[in-house]
Amino acid sequence: MQITAAVLREQNAPYSIEQLELADPGPGEVLVRIAGVGMCHTDVLPRFMPLPRPIVCGHEGAGVVEAVGPGVTAVAPGDHVVLSFDSCGTCTNCRTGHPAYCATFMVRNLSGFAVDGSTCLTTADGERVAGRWFGQSSFASHALATERNVIKVDPDLPLELLGPLGCGLQTGAGSVLVAMAVRPGTSIVVFGTGAVGLAAVMAAKVAGCTTIIGVDLHESRRNLASELGATHVLDGADPDIVQQITEITGDGAQYAFDTTGAPSVIVNAISSLRPTGTCGLVGVQTGPLTVDPGLLATGRNVMGILEGDAVPQVFIPQLVELWRQGRFPFDRLVQTFPLDRIDEAEQSSLAGGVVKPVLIPG
Repeated sequence: MQITAAVLREQNAPYSIEQLELADPGPGEVLVRIAGVGMCHTDVLPRFMPLPRPIVCGHEGAGVVEAVGPGVTAVAPGDHVVLSFDSCGTCTNCRTGHPAYCATFMVRNLSGFAVDGSTCLTTADGERVAGRWFGQSSFASHALATERNVIKVDPDLPLELLGPLGCGLQTGAGSVLVAMAVRPGTSIVVFGTGAVGLAAVMAAKVAGCTTIIGVDLHESRRNLASELGATHVLDGADPDIVQQITEITGDGAQYAFDTTGAPSVIVNAISSLRPTGTCGLVGVQTGPLTVDPGLLATGRNVMGILEGDAVPQVFIPQLVELWRQGRFPFDRLVQTFPLDRIDEAEQSSLAGGVVKPVLIPG
């Protein structure tokens, strides 16, 4: 079928809105008409890394199922769904409830192609376009996902806003509630209060943290962190940030969470921990990381986290219920743009203006 998609053809070029051919759903696949798709910093990776182009990115889609391939039983045409990351379902980590660490996670989610090297997108003249970004490539009017990475949701929900639950918000909230299993009455410091960091702040409030510190360079995001649950906010540019955190918490934070990937910030995050504290890392690391062994000698722990270590089919409905209760107001992070204004949305997000752009096709 013919669809409309935002295609990235060159690293530094604007997106090109094009008509592409999308394959019919095969075994285990689901065709989804996209109602809205979040833009995440991970979608910018093809601009900076040697990834295939032309490519259609987008991995926070939500929409309506239009058709299913052979063997699909979890959803049916007409169902409303959120799209999340893809996984095989059969490796050891998938079978033990850790699909974010699937043995084929990288090829399924970050190669742009299926495991066998195929793609579901072509131009009218047969040019291959990478179309399996996170098993969906949802910067488009329609996306081909799999039964493994679609989550059915109630039709009364604001479908066009739900896509970010599939990755960025799941990553932030899941890191706090699942991966680090943050305990009530403890302290946490969140470095970087963009969409992922603010999801962590909201989740920390849900978890019952009594001290929640948000650190960011942008005053507007620090203010929003305060409104969403942070008990303290700090300017990330302050050179004495670790000392300030220690003074607020008494002996350091029990948990730290870095969303920036900047090595200097990660070192500050680890340094701000109390003995036995845990630091979770989700940002794409921007350079080599050197940690003084003395920082880890007192029981401090560092853990890398993908997708919050969550099972999307379990965790996303939980986040929806928290939103219904007013305890996870993620909609306050969202600003919508038509799909053809994707370049404006990208630039505003990178500049710190919009926390979570959501693109609306057609």
